[in-house]
Amino acid sequence: MTPPRLVILAVLARPLYALILLASVWVLLRGHNEPGGGFIGGLLAVSATVLWAVAQDVRAAQARLPMGDPVRLAALGAGLAAASGLPSLMEGGAYLTHWWGSLDLFVTSVKVSTVMLFDLGVYLCVWGGLSGYALGLLGLDDPDQEDAP
Repeated sequence: MTPPRLVILAVLARPLYALILLASVWVLLRGHNEPGGGFIGGLLAVSATVLWAVAQDVRAAQARLPMGDPVRLAALGAGLAAASGLPSLMEGGAYLTHWWGSLDLFVTSVKVSTVMLFDLGVYLCVWGGLSGYALGLLGLDDPDQEDAP
């Protein structure tokens, strides 16, 4: 038997989900106390996923994750974070010494850094790893969700 769903939660979940994800991206880019906030932003993204799972169900929340699978999302994040140390290594520096450069566009140039790539990797890794754990716990009580994450 499926547990009853609260209509008010189901209605409010849609705008709240988008708002929480927007806030998580803002924290990722701005940081909770400057340079970047990959970890804190990832935690906010997890809270959006958990909100969706409680308002709808575990499978619906998993389907909303990028790549549709928390394990793949966490693996992508770990790969990006690990790859962020390679540019400085290729230039003869130490691994994970962050590289700063500029990307020349047609009329201007934009400063880029591997710090953002590292923060994005942490963000995705936290979002995927903790969402998978939370969705697995939320799916324990529902017999229809036996093969959920």
